[in-house]
Amino acid sequence: MATRGRPPAFDRDDALDKALGLFWERGYDNTSMADLSTAMELRPPSIYAAFGSKESLFDEVIIHYSKLHGTEIWGNLERFKHPKDATHHVLVASANAFTRDDTPHGCLVVLAAPQASSNHATVNQTLRGYRRKVTEILRNLYAEGQRRGHIPSIANIDTMAAYYATVQHGMSIQARDGAPRTDLIAVADAAMTTWPNLISSSQTRR
Repeated sequence: MATRGRPPAFDRDDALDKALGLFWERGYDNTSMADLSTAMELRPPSIYAAFGSKESLFDEVIIHYSKLHGTEIWGNLERFKHPKDATHHVLVASANAFTRDDTPHGCLVVLAAPQASSNHATVNQTLRGYRRKVTEILRNLYAEGQRRGHIPSIANIDTMAAYYATVQHGMSIQARDGAPRTDLIAVADAAMTTWPNLISSSQTRR
């Protein structure tokens, strides 16, 4: 007669890795609890007990994703002496991260959003917050560049941040559509050619 042993220890990071891959590939709306149960090798009641809800699980997945995949793009930007070099790093690192062979292509934060007409307003709000964080990080980078004299005071750093954030988000969509890494790096290089015009512009935001 078989004896009952202790159940195997629950590996939260492993469960999050499996959920991450599914959300990244399919998006939030197209990922069901049945899909998550199969991928995570956990029964739905166990998922609810561990994470609370599908939305709560997704929130934790986004944090997990940021720790695993965000640092190679956004980590330690202070090591660059000039904000232009930091910006080029962000775009090239994004091109590399978005086209890795061992993960779905593109950025989870850009691609996983449910449709606007769905009932998941909180998920949309969470992802919007993360996407706006990209613009905020870049704006802070450029504000520091102005303080150090690397960017003229006349430059509209809000426009600069919005522009390079838009380029980075667009690269994610291109990667999901199959654009190779070389093409995305070429986009990154092309975007940097606009730097002289951007730092000399005082166009006000509408």
